Amino acid sequence: MITKILIANRGEIACRIIRTARKMGIATVAVYSEADAHALHVEMADEAVLIGPAQASESYLKVDAILEAAKRTGADAIHPGYGFLSENPEFVERVEKAGLIFIGPSAKAIRAMGLKDAAKALMEKANVPVVPGYHGEAQELVVLAGKANEIGFPVLIKARAGGGGKGMRKVDRQEDFPAALSSARREAKASFGDDRVLVEKYVATPRHIEIQVFGDKHGNVVHLFERDCSAQRRHQKVIEEAPAPDMPEDMRAAMGEAAVQAAKAIDYAGAGTVEFIVDASEGLKADRFWFMEMNTRLQVEHPVTELITGLDLVEWQIRVADGEVLPLRQDQLSINGHAVEARVYAEDAEKGFLPAVGRLMHLAFPGGDIRIDAGVRAGDEITPFYDPMIAKVIAHGKTRAEALGKLAGALGRTEIAGTVTNTAFLARLCRDADFAAARLDTGLIDRNIDSLTERAAAPDAILALAVLAGSGMVPSRNGPAVSVTEIGPFEIWGAPKRSVRLEIHGTEKTFQVERQGAASWRISGERLAPGGLQLDAVGRTGNDWSFSAGGVMQRCRLVSSSSEVAIFFEGLTYRFGKPQGKRTDDLAAGGDQVISAMPGIIKQVLVAKGQDVKSGEPLVIMEAMKMEMTLSAPRDGVVAEVLVTVGAQVTDGVSLVMLESEADAA
Repeated sequence: MITKILIANRGEIACRIIRTARKMGIATVAVYSEADAHALHVEMADEAVLIGPAQASESYLKVDAILEAAKRTGADAIHPGYGFLSENPEFVERVEKAGLIFIGPSAKAIRAMGLKDAAKALMEKANVPVVPGYHGEAQELVVLAGKANEIGFPVLIKARAGGGGKGMRKVDRQEDFPAALSSARREAKASFGDDRVLVEKYVATPRHIEIQVFGDKHGNVVHLFERDCSAQRRHQKVIEEAPAPDMPEDMRAAMGEAAVQAAKAIDYAGAGTVEFIVDASEGLKADRFWFMEMNTRLQVEHPVTELITGLDLVEWQIRVADGEVLPLRQDQLSINGHAVEARVYAEDAEKGFLPAVGRLMHLAFPGGDIRIDAGVRAGDEITPFYDPMIAKVIAHGKTRAEALGKLAGALGRTEIAGTVTNTAFLARLCRDADFAAARLDTGLIDRNIDSLTERAAAPDAILALAVLAGSGMVPSRNGPAVSVTEIGPFEIWGAPKRSVRLEIHGTEKTFQVERQGAASWRISGERLAPGGLQLDAVGRTGNDWSFSAGGVMQRCRLVSSSSEVAIFFEGLTYRFGKPQGKRTDDLAAGGDQVISAMPGIIKQVLVAKGQDVKSGEPLVIMEAMKMEMTLSAPRDGVVAEVLVTVGAQVTDGVSLVMLESEADAA
C-alpha cells in the first residue's frame, strides 16, 4: 500500500497531486530547486528536499538527486506530474530498480509511444487510422523535401520525440522548407535531445480532439470521453473543453474504441491521452479522424474531464499504480454537462505573446463554483527558469454556453498585478463569435488574432486615477481625508501640485496633479481633454478605491508598487508603468541596437561584424521560457559589433547586436 509519495515536479501540478494525496491519507514529499525554496508546493507538502540550482537541468531533471530525496524521506512511490521526467522511460526504470512504485505507465509503454514515427507504425498494425506522411529513418534534407513534395503542401514538420508543439513547423511552400526544417530541428534538439523529424500532410480544417484513456495492471482499459483542444496558437493549447462540441455519438464511439485499441496494443496502465487530428471541413464524421500521438502521462487539461465525469484522475493514477482494478467499467461512465479550461500565463498577448517575468504583488481569483488550479500565490515570482503558467481557470455548466459564460466572467474577475498576463485575450476568445458558435479549427485564433489581442485604451477616469496613485498624493487608507505627510512636497502659497510621468503602452507621458479639496483632484496632461479631468469623493479602503467623475460614482481595485500601477475595472486590467530609467522591451529595439526582451540563452548568431543587413532580417535566435525567438534588424544597416556568442546566457535589456549609426554610415 502506497503511504508516501515523492512528487518529482513543481508548481501547479505538484500542488494538485498533494491535494489528492492528502484526501487519501497519503503523505507527500516535495522536491525543489533553489529558485523554488519558498514555492507553494514546498509549503503544502509534508516534507521537502532541495535538489539543486534553479536550472531544471540541474534540479528537476537530475534523477540521482530525486531518488536520493526519496530514499532520505522514506517515500515508497514517485509521481512525475507532467513535463520534466514524466515520459522518460530510463527514469521509470531507475525508480523501479530503487524499489519504488512509479505512478504512471511502464517504461516499455512510454518507449512505444515516445517516438512518433514508431508509434504510428505500431498504430497502423493495431488498425488505428494514422495521418498520411513520411515516418522513415532517412533525415537528409533532400529526402525530407522530396517526401514533402510527394505528400503535397502544406505539410507539417514534427519532432519525432516529445510534444507540446516543440519542433513543429507548418510549411506552405517548397522554398520555405529548408529554413523551417532547420528551425524545427534546432528546437527539437534543445527540447528533447533528438533533432530527427517526420513530415505529415497538413489537414486544412483541422480540429484537435483527444481521448482520455485509463488502464490498469489487470488488462482493463476504458476511455473517459473526449476533449476538444482546437483553440491553439503555435500548436500550444489555449482553451480546452469537454466534451467536444457537436460530437456525433457514432464518432465518439469510434474514437473511444480506437483510443482503447491503441492503449491495449502497448499493455497500457495508468492515465494516458490519445490525440487525434480531425478533418472538420464537412463537420465531424466518424471516418475523418487520424491518430497523431499518445501522451503517456496526465495532461495539463485533465480537469475538464474530471468535471464532466465527477472523477479524480490523480486518485485513479495512485490506485492503479498500487495494483488496484479500475474503479469503474466503461458502461458505468457518463458525461455530465460541459467544462472549459483556460491557461493563464505571464505573457504579453499584445506583443506577440512574449513570455514575461515579475513578482506577483497582487493575486486574486474569483470564488463561487469556479475551479482554480494554481501553483503560486501573492508575493511569488515568475522566473525565467520555468514555464510561465500562473494558473488554470476551469468552469463547468449544464451547457457549453453556460460554461463559457462562467469562464469569461471568471477571467474578468481574475486580478494579477506585477506581471503582464493573457487574461484579457482569454476572455475575448471565450466571447469570440466563431468560438462561441463552435466554429472550431486549429487556425481560429490566428485568423482572429487582431481582434483577440486588440489593445484596450483606459477610460479617462481610470487614467486619471492611475496618475493620482502614481503621484503619491493619495487619499488616506480608510477614507477621503488627506494629511500633509501623505501629500509629500507641496506649494506653500497654493494647492499641492505634482508632475507625474507614467508609461502607457511603452510610451512615457507627463501629467499634472492638483489637489482641490480634501477628496478632490484635477488631473491634466497628455491623453486627457484640455482643462483636465476632475476626480471627486476619492477614497480607498486598502486596495478598493471609489471616485466620482462627471457626477458618476465608480469603484475599482487599484494596486500600486514601485514599478507600476495596476487597476482592475469592469472586467479588465489596466497597467501603467512607473518609469525606472531608459530601456526597451522590444525585440528589435529600433535605432542602432537589438536588445534582449527577457532572460534567455543565445541559440544562434546569424550575422558577423561588417555584414550588411536589411530591416527585419534575422540576427540572433534566443530561447527563453521554452520559446524560441528570432531577433531581427530594426533597420537597414551594417553590423558594428556582435556582443554575444552561442550558448551565452543573457538577462533582459542587454544589447546583443550593434549597428553602425546612421550618421557614421552617411
